[in-house]
Amino acid sequence: MLTRKQLDLLRFIDERMREDGVPPSFDEMKDALDLKSKSGIHRLITALEERGFLRRLPNRARAIEVLRMPDGSGRMAAPAPVAAPAPRRFTPSVVEGGRAKAVPPRPTTQMVDDSGRSVSIPVMGRIAAGTPISAIQNQSHAITMSPDFLAGGEHYALEVRGDSMVEAGILDGDLVVIRKQDTANTGDIIVALIDDEEATLKRLRRRGSSIALEAANPAYETRVLGPDRVQIQGRLVSLVRRY
Repeated sequence: MLTRKQLDLLRFIDERMREDGVPPSFDEMKDALDLKSKSGIHRLITALEERGFLRRLPNRARAIEVLRMPDGSGRMAAPAPVAAPAPRRFTPSVVEGGRAKAVPPRPTTQMVDDSGRSVSIPVMGRIAAGTPISAIQNQSHAITMSPDFLAGGEHYALEVRGDSMVEAGILDGDLVVIRKQDTANTGDIIVALIDDEEATLKRLRRRGSSIALEAANPAYETRVLGPDRVQIQGRLVSLVRRY
């Protein structure tokens, strides 16, 4: 699932590619999405590239290729013609059932069976081990675990998407079990909500008053953000892998 801004940018690039044969500049993308800086566009493009929607061609300025659209149908159909030309301006599209700035809902309470030997943990959607994706979604199903693999408190699980945490032993498709909490120590692997919009799984580092979200893969750069932009949504306590 893409965030609304990611989908808006992907559609804008796709439309411009089909109209002009060349992708828009970063300034045009920034203006179309009403962002204040090009750094936001860079983050969105990186997210789309890592998720397989875009590809940047090396050593070529403004070389971006749209690989697919979210529905898997490839390039978008041509837009319907308009009666008269208008100044170029991109109108954001709303993803049905999604919100641009969705705060993660409170996970369903975990349930302990009568014997006390197993705990039902709600699975709340997907988390990016890479560039952030949209915030935690509603509960999809539940998994049963032994209390021995949990810490005290409330827990939820997320399905991992991406490879930025592979050197921490977290692979694409794994289920990470998260203890719900809003604080963490340096070195903890956490679920971080960025700008009330995007969630990611990263290792927490503190750099003075700033927060660094560190990948466990040298192909990904560490993101350093102000404390007002990051909310800790929980700490990794366990991992489930299916073979």
